[in-house]
Amino acid sequence: MASLSPASPAAFLALKERLRERPARWLVTGSAGFIGSHLVETLLGLDQTVVGLDNFATGHRRNIDEVRSRVTPEQWRRHRFIEADICDPDACREACREMDYVLHQAALGSVPRSLANPLATNATNVDGFLNMLVAARAAKVRRFVYAASSSTYGDHQALPKVEDCIGRPLSPYAVTKLVNELYAEVFARCYDFPSVGLRYFNVFGARQDPEGAYAAVIPRWTRALLLGEPVTINGDGETSRDFCFVDNAVQANLLAATTDDPAAVNQVYNVALNDRTSLNGLFAILRAALAEIRPDVSQVQPVYADFRAGDVRHSQADIDKARRLLGYVPSHGLQAGVELAMPWYVSRFGVHEVAG
Repeated sequence: MASLSPASPAAFLALKERLRERPARWLVTGSAGFIGSHLVETLLGLDQTVVGLDNFATGHRRNIDEVRSRVTPEQWRRHRFIEADICDPDACREACREMDYVLHQAALGSVPRSLANPLATNATNVDGFLNMLVAARAAKVRRFVYAASSSTYGDHQALPKVEDCIGRPLSPYAVTKLVNELYAEVFARCYDFPSVGLRYFNVFGARQDPEGAYAAVIPRWTRALLLGEPVTINGDGETSRDFCFVDNAVQANLLAATTDDPAAVNQVYNVALNDRTSLNGLFAILRAALAEIRPDVSQVQPVYADFRAGDVRHSQADIDKARRLLGYVPSHGLQAGVELAMPWYVSRFGVHEVAG
């Protein structure tokens, strides 16, 4: 597979230069997780001061260790980690103290997890979210950016998804993410507290956990292909998603946190590509990418199972609002993102490589 040259969004390049010149203090919740650890790595690479908070419910210490290995010792000294739970209001207050920006990623993700345990999902995603909002407001942070979700669109059928048009939630997880948006909107109206919500669409990349019952599709299938295990597709494989590389999510977070356009604040944005790939198509892309390293993978065929409860059939994002108000331009498409992510998975699971 040929290497693709990612785009270089002008607004994001300019922002990175400004941040290097005028460093700020950032809190990243869920910093030991997939997206959170990438935010910490990017911010430290820009010489920012970063506090990370995580309780390791779904995050991993190895992600923090990996970030440390990818920044300079001087940059790492600007990092402080707090092991705590966002369900603890005191921990939230401590973490927010003297912060300029909060990037709130901590949550219990996964539609199936929420169906299995709605109480735990609500406790973290609603109660914990409110704790963070209250703490950030009390600390007078400049901006509160939070991870929203494409699940908020629920049963709304139109494509691509536009921020102002949502349907009925299809899972407890979707309910919690909708409540987040409602709380943020009320805090803006009642307390003049500035926030931005980012509706992520199927974010993927290195450090996304491939193990466990609630692993996302790309890491789960990649691990299975590398270990010679069955790849199971739920349904007929024509279910489609707007897969978004993690660098695009990082870009959106930093643009949302620092925009000085009043019209861009207290908004919710789609973070995606405005593209749609079927599960069958995704399997073919992953298999082709790994076949260059493991030729035996090229012969693998998927196994089909029942459709999964709570899943929407198709998902695709309109990203015009984020492009117009934030200057968001995705730097990587699906194929380019897969190429960048695969070496990480091979390093973890490709120990039985077959010579070509």
